[in-house]
Amino acid sequence: MLHYVTTNEGKVAEATTYLGESVGQVDFDYTEIQSDDLGRIAAHGAREAYRHVGDPVLVDDAGLFVDALGGFPGPYSSYVEDTLGVERVWRVGENEENRRAAFRCVLAYCDGDPFAASPDPVDRDDRVTAAATGAERDAEETEPLPVKLFEGVVRGRLVAPRGEGGFGYDPIFEHDGKTMAEMSTEEKNAISHRGRALAKFGEWFAER
Repeated sequence: MLHYVTTNEGKVAEATTYLGESVGQVDFDYTEIQSDDLGRIAAHGAREAYRHVGDPVLVDDAGLFVDALGGFPGPYSSYVEDTLGVERVWRVGENEENRRAAFRCVLAYCDGDPFAASPDPVDRDDRVTAAATGAERDAEETEPLPVKLFEGVVRGRLVAPRGEGGFGYDPIFEHDGKTMAEMSTEEKNAISHRGRALAKFGEWFAER
């Protein structure tokens, strides 16, 4: 059984589309470290979750990255949504000439075993990424657990809020003429950043 560590049932449903019914949901409140790097946040969470669960785990971290704002809100997207709100993020970006933005997701996988790629640095190209051992160390561990990272990206631009569906920043993120909030669940999942990361992971995991 592959355990997706999340409180969001929608993520698990999306994962089963790519990985089949062998995916289960685990509600575990792992420590979310403060970092500008999605991969480092997800990798830390995957190590902590694996030590808690004891079986293979998937942890993800995601965010909205706005070019003109230096990638803000990025890894802090959830906090910014809760404190400022989506419409304020739009107001910050609406006067920018460049409204290009991207949703990014990094999946971190840990099963306690080494990977052939470890401990190579994370591959920054948009391919199935190399293993990231990271700098974090658990007080009870002499070596960090190997973690493999997979990134998915969907590019678009900021627009005034439109649409009744989706959640989070979906109403202000437009891709191919539609905001994510104007798309059906099927349309959104077909191009989502998480789906793209899951597709890469699924291809690798099938041979694991």
